[in-house]
Amino acid sequence: MTENRKLLEVYRKLWSNRQLEVSGDDMQTLLGAIKIELQDEMTHPRLRKNTEQKFFSAVKRISMSTLGNQEKMSLIDLHIKVYEEIKQST
Repeated sequence: MTENRKLLEVYRKLWSNRQLEVSGDDMQTLLGAIKIELQDEMTHPRLRKNTEQKFFSAVKRISMSTLGNQEKMSLIDLHIKVYEEIKQST
């Protein structure tokens, strides 16, 4: 199992109710899922939280999980990367 596939599986464990359609590239699937999460696209528009709130809650959820430290850091790093990309595009 590749490192990208492993991270995708770890992400699926944290957000067990999410369906993630893998479109060829595991990393692009994971980054796309994180972007949707941080932009709160799965919530009705009137109830959406802002990107900062979603980022904080995602990092908190990851850090409080039972994942290994390396897995936690890898997921948090990806969340930071996507968060910065979102902020640059707005």
